[in-house]
Amino acid sequence: MRKFYLPKQQFTQVDTLEPHTWVKVVQPTSEDIDYLCDELGIPDGFIGDTADSDERPRTEEEDGWRLTIIRIPIETPEGTTPYNTVPVGIISHLEKQLIVTICYHRTDLMPDFIQHNQRKGISVDTDIDFILRLIMSSAVWFLKYLKQISFLILETEEALEKSIRNEDLLQMMRLQKCFVYFNTSIRGNESVIGRFKVSHYEQYDTDLAEDVTIELNQAYNMVNVYSDVMNGTMDAFGGIINNNINTIMRRMTSISMILMLPTLVASLYGMNVDLPWAEHPLAFIGIMVVCLIFSAIAFWLFKRIHWF
Repeated sequence: MRKFYLPKQQFTQVDTLEPHTWVKVVQPTSEDIDYLCDELGIPDGFIGDTADSDERPRTEEEDGWRLTIIRIPIETPEGTTPYNTVPVGIISHLEKQLIVTICYHRTDLMPDFIQHNQRKGISVDTDIDFILRLIMSSAVWFLKYLKQISFLILETEEALEKSIRNEDLLQMMRLQKCFVYFNTSIRGNESVIGRFKVSHYEQYDTDLAEDVTIELNQAYNMVNVYSDVMNGTMDAFGGIINNNINTIMRRMTSISMILMLPTLVASLYGMNVDLPWAEHPLAFIGIMVVCLIFSAIAFWLFKRIHWF
């Protein structure tokens, strides 16, 4: 699906391709790919690189086209992790006065990016400014999703305090993976800004780039803080699990030893030899009393050393 916007006119949506147009392509079909390659002349390699879900943030140029790849956060409730990052390809051509973005996933960031610029009446003159503002929007969404992850961590911690289940521990592990993805993507987007500062200084808006860097650093610091808290929490629950296992093993050992004493007495009186009081009418009751006394003494001893 593709739509057309005019960044120089406060991101006004239009129906056809015009000068200084932004072509937004989301979840491209084969028809969209043919349009980009045949009618716009975008190199096939640029589109293929954007389709790679593991592509890292970078920028390169070919035949007058510039490809910039950044990574943006998305919510993936049906995936292996609740949140992840995906690449967005930003392809621009200075002479053709054209900007094309390609994303193979439907995200909340792009509609919010458009609505924010329309609401604020922001106009973008160059592709570098467009990329910087898109990176800033991604930093804002990183922060939004980090807050949602913090709520999930609190819910999981409360569940673990009541009962340590494998599902809750796996949830903590999945949330920890989110921090790794976010950390790598934020650093990659920051490297793109540094690359622009060196290679396109004449189009580089220093104030805007500084604002974007501040937002990225804030998101990066929050990722590190939440990651450290998560690691501490996992270590704490790991210690709790080990302690619970030790407690269970002590109790099982105590029970085995308590049951061993009556078993020992019963085994002795089960031998086919002459035994004291074997012919006594109250021998069975006496043996049972002795067994109970031994078990009670063993229980008292284990209770005293806090094995129960």
